[in-house]
Amino acid sequence: MAGAGGRSWRHLLGRGRKRRSPFGSAEELQGAALRLLDQHQNLADLLLEVGDSAEPGVQDGAEHRGVSPESFLASVLQEQASKLGVPTATLAAKNAVANVERICQDSASPSRAPLLNSDQRKRLTCLLQTVKDLLANNMFCRSLFCQEMWKMKEPPVLEAVWQLHSGDIAGLAELLERSPAGPAAVEWLCSSLRGLCEQAGDISCGDTELAQRILSDFAIVFLQNGFEQASELGRKVEFQKVAYICRAVLQRMLAWVLDAVGKEKQEDVSMVQAVRFWLNVFNVSLYGSVAHPDSLRQFFRHTLTEVLTYNPVLKVSDAIQKQKEWSFARTSPLLTALYRKLLVAFSVKESICQLQQVLETHEVNWQHVLSCVSTLVVCQAEAEQLFKDLLSHLLLKAFGNYDMENMITAFLLARQAALEGPAVFMPYSEWFKASFGNAGGHHGSSKKSLVFLLEFLSELVPFEAAPYLKVHIMFPPFVPSKHRSLLLEYITLAKTRLADLKVAIEDMGLYEDLSAPEEALQPQAQALRDVEKALQIFENTRKIPTSVIEASIFRRPYYTSWFLPALLRPRVLPKTPDGRMAFIDSLKRADKIPSNLYSTYLQACHAMKEKVSQDDSKAEPSHPKEPLEQLKAELAELRTLVVDQAQWEEVAAQLAVVSAGLRGVLGDSSEENEAAPSNSPVQVAVPAPGLAPCPQSVVDLLLTSFCQTLLAASSFNPPDRQGPCLSLLVKMMCGHRNLLPALLARLCQLIYHQGPSLGAAHILGLAAFVIHLSECRALIPGVEANFGGSQAVPGKALSVSEYWSSLLVCRTQESFAFCLR
Repeated sequence: MAGAGGRSWRHLLGRGRKRRSPFGSAEELQGAALRLLDQHQNLADLLLEVGDSAEPGVQDGAEHRGVSPESFLASVLQEQASKLGVPTATLAAKNAVANVERICQDSASPSRAPLLNSDQRKRLTCLLQTVKDLLANNMFCRSLFCQEMWKMKEPPVLEAVWQLHSGDIAGLAELLERSPAGPAAVEWLCSSLRGLCEQAGDISCGDTELAQRILSDFAIVFLQNGFEQASELGRKVEFQKVAYICRAVLQRMLAWVLDAVGKEKQEDVSMVQAVRFWLNVFNVSLYGSVAHPDSLRQFFRHTLTEVLTYNPVLKVSDAIQKQKEWSFARTSPLLTALYRKLLVAFSVKESICQLQQVLETHEVNWQHVLSCVSTLVVCQAEAEQLFKDLLSHLLLKAFGNYDMENMITAFLLARQAALEGPAVFMPYSEWFKASFGNAGGHHGSSKKSLVFLLEFLSELVPFEAAPYLKVHIMFPPFVPSKHRSLLLEYITLAKTRLADLKVAIEDMGLYEDLSAPEEALQPQAQALRDVEKALQIFENTRKIPTSVIEASIFRRPYYTSWFLPALLRPRVLPKTPDGRMAFIDSLKRADKIPSNLYSTYLQACHAMKEKVSQDDSKAEPSHPKEPLEQLKAELAELRTLVVDQAQWEEVAAQLAVVSAGLRGVLGDSSEENEAAPSNSPVQVAVPAPGLAPCPQSVVDLLLTSFCQTLLAASSFNPPDRQGPCLSLLVKMMCGHRNLLPALLARLCQLIYHQGPSLGAAHILGLAAFVIHLSECRALIPGVEANFGGSQAVPGKALSVSEYWSSLLVCRTQESFAFCLR
């Protein structure tokens, strides 16, 4: 309440300092004021005025005379309550609610914002100070206040509720306990929290911190009341209502997040920022010591289950066809961020056990389940073996009960983990061979088990992608000779499906990755890649690759219809014969190219040369630079993570992005020829290791990035405290098996040919890279190092360590010094 000219009660009461009061005592002054209020009484204004603290350094005359604003307000409330015949505490509570309602309504914004403006915040602070004074004097009914809050015409602003909660006047749980209708409270809270998240990205820094405090405090309330311990479950009905509201709010907000994830590509940036702001609720550090560890784990376990089972509309057939789109690199960053926050609360073993339990007891959303699998195997190095154990367990149960559900679960999980590359998980072809390629497999125990497996594979056929069908055909399950007809029935069915997909098994490439997650390439594109691979092998060995010779005999249709046309594409022949010309000449001398086809090729090349001369132009294919530039940026981002120990947990995720970028640069997801033995040796011509321009630029970028990352890490930490980044980076490179020939050839150039001329920094980086590469020897096949006429043991495949030893030869004083360094 204000006096004349807008002066506060404190100011009016303090005027006694400037002129003599006509009242002889404080009692007379108080009585006169009460009579005045009785005529012009507004308790709502009075509560605000009394709560408005005096300016620093000013003594009010009323206080000087022994009349404090608090006692004055108490007298007014008691007088008014006596006249109305209600308790003083009741009158104070109702007037406080009226004030809160008026403050919340006085907003310039057309819609109810979750935060107060500065004027509203100042007035509410005054009110809360008055209410605290009344509480201290037992003149305020807290329970009635909470009850009356729900009778407001419009729900209160979220910040006002937080101010009441943080000021210990009316906690959020106490307020929810008095709500007449749980669903209405849930709706108000969810709407306000979404508004808070949406507003958080468009407000000042100070208000952003306030929004974070509001979210944190309320999240703690939701956790403490929604996931109570067993000892607290027998509480009274009102608290059970609070638990219901808290759980319902968390569930509704999670649904909001997951719906936004499904529409992330269509949503604007502000919506993504809003959802990311809510994800702070899942920061383990937020709860610290205020929440029981078991409650926190229960909350995170419940949330993970909700994510994995949310909106389970996808069928198994959908998962089989679409799972390649759910790899870590392709999954929504919001969803992977949510997984990673949730999984922090558990060990890897607990996470996989939780995943297994959900799969066994719930109908699941396959997209969420499989993207969670990708996140686990990418971000947790120890997940690989645990997933292998889980797959073995699922197969054991599947064949034990002839259960199709466990069978399909095992296949989907194995394929999903394999999508992340062999540096993370074994290729699907290797898993299939290990599980079913010998008599010791689960299917080998009886004819019934064999029939079960083949029936299962047959049911998959209508939905299968070509690469998986090729794996099953090229590496069929072990079948006793007496049951061979059963296998042939499946192979016939699979080949029919390949024909429907316009993919003939006869048109399979020479170096095609049967585990590649992408759709099968057209024969023309695959043939071009086969030619590049064959050229690379020829340039390193100066011998026609065995696979090409075999194809010219056993796979004649593919060789003549696709491979030779791709090899003999007309071009302007260089003056000095290059690797392609030498390869073609070797094939011609071996009678692997028909004479008429060779003549046609030479005529077309001559015609092209004349046309180029006439047009004065040069038509040579060039590789687009965009993927390489993107890879360079992704490697630079990885380097920033290495120097900050707090960011090391992000390394595995960034490496998955780098791996996807590397796959794009190479133009292929293939790792090596899956049709050949998995340990097919890499051939390197040591005297003259040749590299095509594109692979060399990629390898040089990777080696340069490794050295830069090593130097950056060394400038911040000693070698024993540099984290796992460098090892994981090299392991990721080894996972791209089609990169290994170029990588090993380039290292041969650097070590064997250029070693003594390298600088100190280059030698340091090279030595570190070789050490990390040796750690990954399990991923690297043998190396056939061709030293020309001086080769001691022709054709012997060396281990990667033996390969280094063979390159470090002390031929001169300079090379001796280089080897020592």
